[in-house]
Amino acid sequence: MPIVSYGHYGFALLLIPTAAADYLEYERFLLLDVLKPYIEAGKLRVFSVNSINSESWLNKEMLGEHKAIRQNQFNEYIYNEVIPFIKQNTSMDTPIITCGASLGALHSMNLFLKRPDLINGVIAMSGVYDLTSYTSGFYDDQVYFNSPCHYMPNLGDHQHLEKIRNSHHIHILSGSGSYEAPNASRDLSGILASKSIPHDLDIWDGSWTHDWPTWRAMLPIVLEHRFGL
Repeated sequence: MPIVSYGHYGFALLLIPTAAADYLEYERFLLLDVLKPYIEAGKLRVFSVNSINSESWLNKEMLGEHKAIRQNQFNEYIYNEVIPFIKQNTSMDTPIITCGASLGALHSMNLFLKRPDLINGVIAMSGVYDLTSYTSGFYDDQVYFNSPCHYMPNLGDHQHLEKIRNSHHIHILSGSGSYEAPNASRDLSGILASKSIPHDLDIWDGSWTHDWPTWRAMLPIVLEHRFGL
């Protein structure tokens, strides 16, 4: 699948598309415009990949089992192809932060929580972290293991939890306006808190809806206040 990058230096921000979009979605909806100052200053290098949602949870023609297979293939693609590609084009020591909005927030959070040895943190905006919200009633082990609100409460591996705790870059944001689900962010925050996992929860008021102006406003604030850019 195609991948695009912007910039030359700085930590790596890996963007995951919102729904059934492609690797250029964040450019089309002008999110790259608000990142431009950090990119040009050499503080941030951005990578963006394609979505597989139209071939998995958003595809109403596929069986649930087949959607789950595609989900796991996407995860492995990120871990085994995209992460090495980023390292090869930056350095082995470059931190990688996953980032996404809407369904991209769920993917970004899931990718990080499953492999904190490969990914250093996450910025998740306007997400719902219970995968069953997208599975139309289908549920099996693969849904469970890709649904942070299901597997995180039962995660007991101390070493794995310590890697998550040591990230110091778990940032969860949501608006409270139309089509937002701030309680989904609160639910995930409660689960992380129960595991003593440091994180930020930032719920914006009802004037911020589930749309691009919200995400274009949120992301620079996180980068400046939490990453010091």
